[in-house]
Amino acid sequence: MVTNRMRRAIVLAIALVMMQGCSPKKSSEPFVFMLSDFMNAKVLPYDSPPQIIYWIDDHRFVTLEHYRDCNHGETFYNDTRAGIRKQLGRGDVENYQGRLINADPTGRNLAFPASAPPHLAHNDRGWAVELIYSTDGGKTFDLMEYMDHSSDPFEDSKGYAVFVTKSHLYVAKKWGDDDAYVVEYPMVSGIDLSKPYPTGITGDSFSTSKRPGVFSKLRTPSGQDRLTCDPSIKPTNPDAPLVP
Repeated sequence: MVTNRMRRAIVLAIALVMMQGCSPKKSSEPFVFMLSDFMNAKVLPYDSPPQIIYWIDDHRFVTLEHYRDCNHGETFYNDTRAGIRKQLGRGDVENYQGRLINADPTGRNLAFPASAPPHLAHNDRGWAVELIYSTDGGKTFDLMEYMDHSSDPFEDSKGYAVFVTKSHLYVAKKWGDDDAYVVEYPMVSGIDLSKPYPTGITGDSFSTSKRPGVFSKLRTPSGQDRLTCDPSIKPTNPDAPLVP
């Protein structure tokens, strides 16, 4: 899963660099950080210490590691009780700016929306942005698109909220000052939300104005509802070579 995701991200990064009109850097030129180099690097060389950017509870959390800054690193899901450590992505999950509530009391269902680093060039059509989810407590993860035709995923993600319960995944997009459009996805074991649902399994959609307070009692056990990163923590080698 992660391999396919990173391949798509690399294609996107290369396209963005081409759109910016960048040409290959000569050895005599000063160092310039390139997103395509970052996405293509086999191993990120940065010596920054891991940061926990999202707590679910005292043993489940997301770390940002090998990062150049808060927008360019690798994210991992960790469950110290179950012995799980899974890479979620590179340069994506850490950039989600909306709300995120993982409130499934069973611990089976999880979701982590992705985004993109800020200040990227874009084309007129934009691109689709994915969400990473699990129905087995983080042992395996799959992908689905939650944001379509975004020309600026970093900014656009500020208008989203994602809620996970023991039976559903809800993706809410801000719609007006005090309303949101919500898509409800069924969370059953092994479901592929990118394909037609199995027989008897359905989803739904609604506006929050029609169901006032629908999410008011949902909480992440830790109380955290956004990803946070301390920008003052930096690597000592931010200009380390990125080797493909």
